[in-house]
Amino acid sequence: MVPAWTADGLLERTTKALTRAIRINEFGGPEKLELIKIELGDPGPGQARVDHTAIGINFIDTYFRSGLYPITLPSGLGGEAAGTVVAVGEGVEHVVPGDRVAYAAPPPAQSYSESCVMDAKWLLKLPEDIADDTAAAMTLKGLTAWYLLRRSYEVQPGDWVLLYAAAGGVGLIAGQWAKHLGARVIGVVSTEEKRQLALDHGCEHVLLADNDIVGEVRELTNGNGVPVVYDPVGKDTLYTSLDCLRPRGLLISFGNASGAVDCLPLLELAKRGSLYVTRPVLWNYITNREELEQASRELFELVSNGRLRIEIGQRFALADAADAHRALEARRTKGSTILVP
Repeated sequence: MVPAWTADGLLERTTKALTRAIRINEFGGPEKLELIKIELGDPGPGQARVDHTAIGINFIDTYFRSGLYPITLPSGLGGEAAGTVVAVGEGVEHVVPGDRVAYAAPPPAQSYSESCVMDAKWLLKLPEDIADDTAAAMTLKGLTAWYLLRRSYEVQPGDWVLLYAAAGGVGLIAGQWAKHLGARVIGVVSTEEKRQLALDHGCEHVLLADNDIVGEVRELTNGNGVPVVYDPVGKDTLYTSLDCLRPRGLLISFGNASGAVDCLPLLELAKRGSLYVTRPVLWNYITNREELEQASRELFELVSNGRLRIEIGQRFALADAADAHRALEARRTKGSTILVP
């Protein structure tokens, strides 16, 4: 216990703890990730301290690391993890010390760490039948699948949908969820090995990325095209995605794996049949505790009843976060990737 003085000059006692965490001091490649020791204090009002047992890695983490999505430096990284609550601040009632929890939180949540102090409103108590590593592999990715399929475009039974990166962390969840909703899912992957994985997780057809995607989609849909395309690839697939849509179809561009889409002449949408394009962000669909609980309840129920199988394809030590980023950006990963503190 370390004594500390309050703003009123009164002596209080606070608990300090050292923890290891990944930090970035400048934007750049995976080599910019540094493992250091930091000091955590007690959680303040509305906060909780969580000891992590598993940490989720997401492609968005590479955008913050590279500077594509700007953050204030120096900074931690990551927005998805599972663990145990060890302390809560004033006003926190939905979790207590000892609770197993998971979270998906907007930056700067800084989940690449052994422990963190964070805004408790993002914490979700875990059902007994969902393991910590599973939770870390599915919470942000599953909530992403939720808003893509249930809010950005509400998938209906019989809908054809085109899903890129169908063997990735989001893709494997979204493929199964879309099938559960009655959709007919066409996946796109980069290798034969990933093709079989996508077929085993909800896709009715899976196309290889270097094939004639537009031609094959048109053939499968009797020349009509699909009502919606889910595209996390970005720049390289923009016009292919548009050309797969039926008139008045919707392109949901939700990632930049190949680079950001920085120019789309609006006349291109008119040429292809009055198309729509959206660039959604999870935190515009989950803006309060009620929305978070609704989305997570749907997700947890589907996992608990076996409708969604969560695949952890890779595990890295926290100290090897840079290697995890290299594998992710080189498209060498399958399913979800987690860090182990």
